[in-house]
Amino acid sequence: MLHGVLLIALFSCAAFWIAETEVIRSLSLSPLIVGIVLGMLYANSLRNRLPATWVPGILFCSKRLLRVGIILYGFNLTFQDIVRVGLPAIVIDAIVVTVTIYGGVLIGRLLRMDRGIALLTSVGSGICGAAAVLGAEATIRTKPYKTAVAVSTVVIFGTLAMFIYPALYRSGVLGLDPAQMGLYTGSTLHEVAHVVGAGNAMGQEVSDAAIIVKMIRVILLVPVLLIISFTIARVRARKLQKRGTVGATDAGGKISIPWFAIGFLAVIGFNSLGLLPAGVIAFIKQLDVFLLTMAMTALGAETSIEKFKKAGFKPFLLATILFVWLMVGGWLLAKYLAPCLL
Repeated sequence: MLHGVLLIALFSCAAFWIAETEVIRSLSLSPLIVGIVLGMLYANSLRNRLPATWVPGILFCSKRLLRVGIILYGFNLTFQDIVRVGLPAIVIDAIVVTVTIYGGVLIGRLLRMDRGIALLTSVGSGICGAAAVLGAEATIRTKPYKTAVAVSTVVIFGTLAMFIYPALYRSGVLGLDPAQMGLYTGSTLHEVAHVVGAGNAMGQEVSDAAIIVKMIRVILLVPVLLIISFTIARVRARKLQKRGTVGATDAGGKISIPWFAIGFLAVIGFNSLGLLPAGVIAFIKQLDVFLLTMAMTALGAETSIEKFKKAGFKPFLLATILFVWLMVGGWLLAKYLAPCLL
């Protein structure tokens, strides 16, 4: 196992180095995204020459380290941040997340898409991009290539939005003040990195509000994962009952609680107490980014071009529809609903 882990760690170090180059920094692409690209490049070139004994190490990174990374991600948040932005941010974030995920799953059914890809794409668009996709993947335990497809849609449309939002804001087309623009940006952009990039381009006032609103969406990952787990258990129970399987209710209805999501929430609570020095928190955050980068790289290493072709065009069509909803629906919420909640 150690050989596979060290291989992924090496790729992750390279991802960090590449992410610090001027071109990648200008696009606000995190090491996580660079890591999955490197993993996919490896999967489509030298993957077949990998000794079979190295594979368990790669799977360890994509499963175990992933859960640890999600838990430590809680050190980016505090409950004080939620209180600071108030009711409008919480309500609008809840609406955006709910409509995006349920709407995305429904549209996926209408498009006759793979259910796993539709769910991962919807969760990634609705909550926090790649990190949310990883969290959902760890809950539903789908195939790595489906995760890679969902992440790619998040990267494409999140990067586009990062350039579109500042242009629309400066032109005055949106008609939003800095507080509303921060709410709009944080509640609709995909990745945390995208929110930071777009926010910095629009000024400090917009950026501060946008990042906090985005962090509230990240916290919503916990109830979403619990609901997904409960729903999957119910669906499996119904299928078993239809087949007349003995003990269907007990076997199929058992809920697999994503304990890493509970750990994530517990870490947020601990971080809210402010017991650790700032330097320690900074180190943990950096370590967490590295662990998540290793998980993304490992997922990429299990994804080939053939599997992307198998997924087809529909995931990108779904992501496009969700992107339009986030831009238009999010603007309407920030423009007209937010003032009513103040």
